[in-house]
Amino acid sequence: MIATASTDEEFHPPSIFEFFPDAVLFEGTLFAITRINLIQILATVVLVLVFIIGTHRMKVVPGRFQSIVEMGLDFVRVNIAHDLLGRKDGDRFLPILTTLFFMILFMNLTGVIPFLNIAGTSVIAVPLLLAVVSYVVFIYAGIRKSPVNFFKNSLFPSGVPWPLYIIIVPLEFLSTFIIRPVTLTLRLLMNMMVGHLMLVLFFAATQFFFFGLGGWWAPLGVGTLAFGFVFTLFEILVAFLQAYVFAILTAVYIQLAVAEEH
Repeated sequence: MIATASTDEEFHPPSIFEFFPDAVLFEGTLFAITRINLIQILATVVLVLVFIIGTHRMKVVPGRFQSIVEMGLDFVRVNIAHDLLGRKDGDRFLPILTTLFFMILFMNLTGVIPFLNIAGTSVIAVPLLLAVVSYVVFIYAGIRKSPVNFFKNSLFPSGVPWPLYIIIVPLEFLSTFIIRPVTLTLRLLMNMMVGHLMLVLFFAATQFFFFGLGGWWAPLGVGTLAFGFVFTLFEILVAFLQAYVFAILTAVYIQLAVAEEH
């Protein structure tokens, strides 16, 4: 549901309730599907189709579409996986890093696509699920590297006097095993929510000035429309940056888990 301005000269700002739309399918059941769920499904289907088409019957001399897909894959492999994890571990965890990056990117971009107008990551279920995946991969990497020392080295850093472990251990537990997935979730969620609310605010104000007030107020509508357009471009950048930050933080956590001291 998009906030709009009515012709009775009342301005209706965006509301947090836009992130809790009514069900459009299977209402009243455990499988109720909202408009945002449909957008998430659409983004997932498009993502799968892009990679199926882009990697099907790949040619030595790639076409334009294959080149774009290869550039995206190379970006994740070189700038995230190999840079942080090295070639061996980078290739090992490349599938999950690639999946996280492109899933977040495609769902973020739905927030600036006309008629969709809301990011699939602007409700907590998706960021939380992805943060749990990142957390599980981090734990798996550490246990696989050193089952005995992973938790010991994570909670008991070397070089600390024993009495201080009474303070250090709870802090390390909170920082490593609680705060990391929480911050991954909230960073992505809040950026997408705020971006949506700002876009709706600008374009609802434009409609209000043009059609609700009109007359001498119309130039203000031109201003809010310009701000809305500029902020849309900014949101495209944010969509990419949030996908990049999430993937690179996941790679950093994996790198810490597989470090030699573990």
